[in-house]
Amino acid sequence: MEFLVGLKGDGFVLMASDMNAGRSVFVFKHDQEKMFKLSEKIVMLCAGESGDTVQFAEYIQKNLQLYKMRNGYELSPHAAANFTRKNLADFLRSRTPYMVNMLIAGHDETDGPALYFMDYLAALQEVPYAAHGYGAYFTLSVLDRYYKKGMSKDEAVEVLKKCLEEVQRRFIINMPAFQVRVVDKDGVHDLPTIVPKSAVQT
Repeated sequence: MEFLVGLKGDGFVLMASDMNAGRSVFVFKHDQEKMFKLSEKIVMLCAGESGDTVQFAEYIQKNLQLYKMRNGYELSPHAAANFTRKNLADFLRSRTPYMVNMLIAGHDETDGPALYFMDYLAALQEVPYAAHGYGAYFTLSVLDRYYKKGMSKDEAVEVLKKCLEEVQRRFIINMPAFQVRVVDKDGVHDLPTIVPKSAVQT
């Protein structure tokens, strides 16, 4: 019952995740961190089994830091996404597969911003916008309608708000707040938490 969403704009990637931590019919907390900073300009959003998401994300995070220590430079978003895909595919064929769906967002000095969609079967694709979880059923149509190439940050935030308000209005599960971050040429920045307007009964 998790929700991740991201969209690429002019020189940046904007992303958001719900902050619920739950199991079965219980909600344990409303401040769960689902975004993992892999490097100065790469962020990975994870949804799936709670233990798997944290363990796999930290495994990738530490290996990318080890690569930087050994070689003196960081992997590009494209290289980091493919490294992640290779590891997830290897674990999928072992006795300890990870049930993790991911969005990987980053910025490269040469190639600019990039957003990658990856599911638990290690299928990887670069996309202009993406969503994971049941919330994707409600938001992909909104993104298809309002997304346009080369959006400014203000325009992207407005589209994101439309997506989150649609989830709040239509989804049976309560998602009271969403963590928002943007990654650009200057690194990863936190934006104010978005609390969508409650659905108005008509």
